[in-house]
Amino acid sequence: MSEEKSIERKDSVYEYSKEVQHIDNVRNINAKLANPLSGIPHDKLMANAAQFAEDHGLGHLKEEFKKGALVAQDPTAFESLPMLDDADRNVLRRELTHRWDQPWELYYLVILCSLAAAVQGMDESVINDGSAGRNQWLLGLVNSAPYLCCGVVACWLTAPLNAYLGRRGTIFVTAFVSFASCIWQGVTNSWQHLFVARFVLGFGIGPKSATVPVYAAECAPPVIRGALVMMWQMWTAFGIMIGNVMDLAFYHVPDKPHIHGLNWRLMLGSAGVPALIIMSQVFFCPESPRWLMSKGRYDKAYESLLRLRHAPIQAARDLYYIHTLLETEKEITTGRNRFLELFTVPRNRRAALASTIVMFLQQFCGVNVIAYYSSNIFAEANFTEIQALLASWGFGMVNWLFAFPAVYTIDTFGRRNLLLTTFPLMAIFLLMTGFAFWIPEGKARLAVVALGIYLFGMAYSPGEGPVPFTYSAEAYPLYVRDIGMSLSTAVLWFFNFVVAITFPRLLGAFQPQGAFGWYAGWNIVGFFLILLFLPETKALSLEELDQVFSVPTRTHAAYQLKALPRNIKKYIFRMKVKDMPPLYEHEGAIGEKTYAPPGAGH
Repeated sequence: MSEEKSIERKDSVYEYSKEVQHIDNVRNINAKLANPLSGIPHDKLMANAAQFAEDHGLGHLKEEFKKGALVAQDPTAFESLPMLDDADRNVLRRELTHRWDQPWELYYLVILCSLAAAVQGMDESVINDGSAGRNQWLLGLVNSAPYLCCGVVACWLTAPLNAYLGRRGTIFVTAFVSFASCIWQGVTNSWQHLFVARFVLGFGIGPKSATVPVYAAECAPPVIRGALVMMWQMWTAFGIMIGNVMDLAFYHVPDKPHIHGLNWRLMLGSAGVPALIIMSQVFFCPESPRWLMSKGRYDKAYESLLRLRHAPIQAARDLYYIHTLLETEKEITTGRNRFLELFTVPRNRRAALASTIVMFLQQFCGVNVIAYYSSNIFAEANFTEIQALLASWGFGMVNWLFAFPAVYTIDTFGRRNLLLTTFPLMAIFLLMTGFAFWIPEGKARLAVVALGIYLFGMAYSPGEGPVPFTYSAEAYPLYVRDIGMSLSTAVLWFFNFVVAITFPRLLGAFQPQGAFGWYAGWNIVGFFLILLFLPETKALSLEELDQVFSVPTRTHAAYQLKALPRNIKKYIFRMKVKDMPPLYEHEGAIGEKTYAPPGAGH
């Protein structure tokens, strides 16, 4: 008996040692986020920086680029660099201790991007209909027309528009299309005419949704990039809420002589007004430095960074560091078709897989059936028409307000952790909403349906709301970023179309219980897809993410499967368990940095 126990103990020790060996292997396979400048002698590094300045028409700034290169090599060692003066050190010190202290032009750019998002939200919600009417498929077709356009055609125009017009020019053109098509919707005279107008609206929605998050991501510093890029989704939620406000504001507008349906015409036309503001302001913002560098306009990229950072040393550091990593990035290109390289280059393929997963799940988590058909859902629960519109507005308000916590957690708690925490909650609250329809008609049913939908909004808004666009905008390397974002947004809008066209019929055939249960099931599937296939991207520069996505998918998935039971024991059952070694190690990269002032203890 003791011999058997001895054998068992040896087996368990062997299994444990194999597991430790596997974890060590995981740590050593492409998982170190190394700085490509580390290890270069200072003299050579400064000579390289001076040559870089000469080669790109910035020779008069050699000294700035020498200092910038030294700081980029080790971002936390600036206190000991003799080339820096006190003003330089103060700027770099404050950057680490006051991450929200950024130039007003950066925040102005983010406000403009947020307004573009609000236009998007209004475009989506002003057509929220209180009744499916006689033809459920027809309602779904007209509602989903812009998303059909986005998924099939419009999103694929993102790359050529950005190539020729830049980020700002693309935003200007798409804002004009949104304005014109919103006015067009308001003067239609048949469902066919309305369908065409809304289909054209897709040309304003698709490329704008792909460009604006990328524009914000490329201009923001790494430590708050997630918070600034997620403004897209936060203010899309705000736009959805304002769309519901417009529905309420114009609900009682009476028809005029020879004008039938003046109220819904005003609702649809109102979404075009903010687009005019975007058109008038976008060219006052700086262009994306990374886009300018992709066109070889390094002098303009430096000028842009000067507007987006507090001091020249920050602009020089970021420009030189981006350039170094872009040169490294060229090694993975094959020079063939960029679309094919999304799938043939492993680093790109992993980014495309992760991005399309979160974009697909944003539609199939169930949020847009509530955004588009909330009035119809509340009507099913026997709300009056005006009560249904008011309840829809309440959902929009919840959706917007509960995005605010993500501003502070997306760059600290992380994109991936936000998703893994909120997906199970969304499944529970959708089931709660669906099952509430078995409660007999009355106030109890109304209360539980409204509560379930609002609780779902509270779980969605800090997780699957802001993360997909933020994640997709940062996941791809620069040379395929436009193509990759086209793919990600095309996936999002195509499945948005599928959800919008099928839900009225799904609601009629499955009843609310089955319809909400269907999307609750997708939230459970989503949890495991995120667990296995989504690397964390918080607080790293866009170029450093190349190394995150260089970790093989099988290695990442195996690590996460081993970590899952440990995390359940630790965070749910509050048990004491040994932590696994981290999958990624940060080695002197301009991303997640630690800083101790001179004289501080270690």
